[in-house]
Amino acid sequence: MLIASAVAFVLGVLFGPLLWIRVSTGGGVYGVADAPSAPVAIVLGAGLRSDGTPKPYLEARLADARTLYESGRVRAILVSGDHGTPHHDEVAAMTTWLVDRGVPAERVVADHAGFDTYDSCVRAREIFGVSKAVVVTQGFHIRRAVFLCRNAGIEAVGVASEAPGGNDGKYWLREVPAAIKAVFDAVFDPDPRFLGPREHGLDQVLAEG
Repeated sequence: MLIASAVAFVLGVLFGPLLWIRVSTGGGVYGVADAPSAPVAIVLGAGLRSDGTPKPYLEARLADARTLYESGRVRAILVSGDHGTPHHDEVAAMTTWLVDRGVPAERVVADHAGFDTYDSCVRAREIFGVSKAVVVTQGFHIRRAVFLCRNAGIEAVGVASEAPGGNDGKYWLREVPAAIKAVFDAVFDPDPRFLGPREHGLDQVLAEG
């Protein structure tokens, strides 16, 4: 009996947060073809190649954000990623990718301190004033991203981008500890690594229509 209780406790600790996130985001995840409209698409960083261009997972996210913009379902794209050093600038690479493929530069707004999903969501709300958004990332990550953005005060839904090659099993496994951290962040609401003053670039873009 004691062993069974201990096993149940461990399983609850490991998988309870994942279940909570999945249940609380039910009905909030779409494919790019049927995603609803929102003022902003938030694209979360996913790493760069050695030449400084987006990795395939990030390219897939950016391609879906471009589709949302070109179809008129979003009016601006907030790219949020890691610019922790001068030699690793996800945000510049994301911006360049979108602009090179036809998204007007003035419609792309950069958050250079999106060091993780929680930081990206909180900064989108607190620094950039996002109140409603479509979050774009892969399926293994999307419910956690929607959960954290909703917890930050954003009316968020998600677009689940395809995993290049369909090979994302290792990332699903990573979601177990990531979900535990996400629930911890949602409950205790720590400050992001960087917060800073309110920025109005996104407000100006949306005000222009």
